[in-house]
Amino acid sequence: MPTTKRDYYEVLEISKTASVDEIKKAYRKAALKYHPDKNPGDKEAEVKFKEAAEAYEVLSDQEKRARYDQYGHEGLRGTTMHDYSNMDVQSIEDLFSAFFGGSPFGGRRGGGGGRGRRGYDLETQIEITLQDVARGCEKEINFTRNEICETCGGSGAKPGTKRKACVTCGGRGQVVQRGFGGMFQMVTTCPRCLGQGSMVDTPCDTCDGSARVPRKRTLSVKVPAGIFDGQELIVRGEGEPGEEGSPRGDLHVHVRVKQHAFFHRDENNLIVQVPISFAQAALGADVEVPTLFGKSNLKVPAGTQHGEVLQLKGLGVPDLRSGQAGNLLVQVLIEVPRKLNRKQEDLLREYAKLEDLNVAPARKSFFEKLKDYVVGDEETK
Repeated sequence: MPTTKRDYYEVLEISKTASVDEIKKAYRKAALKYHPDKNPGDKEAEVKFKEAAEAYEVLSDQEKRARYDQYGHEGLRGTTMHDYSNMDVQSIEDLFSAFFGGSPFGGRRGGGGGRGRRGYDLETQIEITLQDVARGCEKEINFTRNEICETCGGSGAKPGTKRKACVTCGGRGQVVQRGFGGMFQMVTTCPRCLGQGSMVDTPCDTCDGSARVPRKRTLSVKVPAGIFDGQELIVRGEGEPGEEGSPRGDLHVHVRVKQHAFFHRDENNLIVQVPISFAQAALGADVEVPTLFGKSNLKVPAGTQHGEVLQLKGLGVPDLRSGQAGNLLVQVLIEVPRKLNRKQEDLLREYAKLEDLNVAPARKSFFEKLKDYVVGDEETK
């Protein structure tokens, strides 16, 4: 089931103007609330625990926070960040201890989660229309992911041979590194054996020792109504396989919303500009306006001014969480006709007289000017 990547301020339940101390307190509160030791077997709590750690790393860093505030999750691409979804709870707890000067969890989480490493996450992108946003949709995506090699059974070694212990980590699969400017030490995955603790001497001919082979996959993804451009759907368990029976990674689907020819989105409202005539604005009228669901009738009150915004309730897009639809905001633009017939011009001049308005004199046609010239009138302007 796809889920969206939540706003970091929402994760920590703070405002966008929160101070550094408020962010720190909010992270401590969330980490304590969702720590796996307090929620044994609760996978959702563990996800929220890691989510809070990710939110804290971004919002506690001035540069990352500024980029996130301006561009959202997309603005963090290319920055150095920890992959909390693939980090075990013990490593996150070590980070927490470094931030706050001692662990507040009342003990250390044992077990270490075994040597098997969770599978890598994958990323892809889909493009949808504003109509898809309004209704929700289902999109088929095609991507390639690595699968366990059937020839070697995922060992990476040529059939009939075995793996040997990694010389870098001594078979442990982890090494100690300094992080955050050398302020503390952190246990991370061994860069040589990638956490497996062993290496291949004679690689498998099919996978060349990687234990994985690429396979194409087609998947149908449900896109919820109300989703925003740049948001992300996470399809759990559709990433690459883990090691030694560990779970698969996830598939991250980045959503792009195609620009519409008429409508501009403002949160859950839609904005459209509609031209009307001077007479319609002055006298009032019923005009037909486009919506995402067809055409609708809009009542323009008499005396409507140029640029005024009128509302059609419930014709925007639904809220991502509540499902309540926004409104269609119609900005009316009064168009001045470029050409008038004689009757229209006479009526407008009569109107100008009633209003005691100064207007430009009527233009003489070419033939009127020519007639005046023939009879000797030199003033043909």
